[in-house]
Amino acid sequence: MELCRATTFSWTHTVSTSLYIPQPSSMCETKRFKVWCGSDQPQKMTVSVTGATGFIGRRLVQRLHADNHRIHVLTRSRSKAELIFPVRDFPGIVIAEEPDWKDCIQGSNGVVNLAGMPISTRWSSEIKKEIKQSRIRVTSKVVDLINDAPDAVRPTVLVSATAVGYYGSSETKVFDEKSPSGNDYLAEVCREWESTALRVNKDVRLALIRIGVVLGKDGGALAKMIPLFMLFAGGPLGSGKQWFSWIHLDDIVNLIYEALSNPSYKGVINGTAPNPVRLAEMCEHLGKAMGRPSWLPVPDIAIKAVLGEGASVVLEGQRVLPARAKELGFPFKYPYVKDALKAILS
Repeated sequence: MELCRATTFSWTHTVSTSLYIPQPSSMCETKRFKVWCGSDQPQKMTVSVTGATGFIGRRLVQRLHADNHRIHVLTRSRSKAELIFPVRDFPGIVIAEEPDWKDCIQGSNGVVNLAGMPISTRWSSEIKKEIKQSRIRVTSKVVDLINDAPDAVRPTVLVSATAVGYYGSSETKVFDEKSPSGNDYLAEVCREWESTALRVNKDVRLALIRIGVVLGKDGGALAKMIPLFMLFAGGPLGSGKQWFSWIHLDDIVNLIYEALSNPSYKGVINGTAPNPVRLAEMCEHLGKAMGRPSWLPVPDIAIKAVLGEGASVVLEGQRVLPARAKELGFPFKYPYVKDALKAILS
């Protein structure tokens, strides 16, 4: 079994040293050694990530690894994680199944919680139960492990995903972080998801990222939309009047990354681009980016045939603005959907 030995160096403009070496454990032995002297290099982090094999998680791990941070992939399937993060491409990465999560979390500076069953699928009563429980169960486990950690080895930050489904759907309202929750199924899921994360120790900085529809090449909403779009020669999905609060994959990863390292990022932060669009406009840009016409609407019945009750994710929307991210000065790489789709599909 691969051992986790993380050595963290940080540099500032004073002269001092601190040394912390916890006792060895069954999975992760973390060694922190900090030296301060004249340099502005950012401190390297040790980060534990749940949901690392998912659409957002994969890109986040790639980003953290590229910047030489230490990564603990907390997974329920070692074999799946090893296929996605082969040791030849990710040397030093630690893949831990649930019995070893405790040791890895106690050896981390921060934790990112992205775990949860995808919602863009056909819903049944069992699927709906699993959608909720997959989020609550993992979040509860992570929070308990953080809270039970001794003060000296407790992570200092938890970045926990939630979703814009918190706000419910509307064609007329504008939502930001101060808006109340909706009253539908997805709003209920998000409320319970967030309330579970809020149980974390008060000394741990908590950032709750309410994520919109994430656009990227390898999965997410586009993987569901493009086949429908191609089948019906392109056009709006449903009425086209529903709001589409989206974010490019690179921007949501950068937002999570910033929340890990920047102490100003705490509380609820909407993970959406600053310019949501009506779905008809989104599909028009998608058609142009794909080089296809965009005039024949995809009827509600066709979407429901594919997604069942889960079609509500596409057919109902909300206009969500990232007020907090803008206050914090977060630099969106793709503020406009036209540019985001062009970059993704070019």
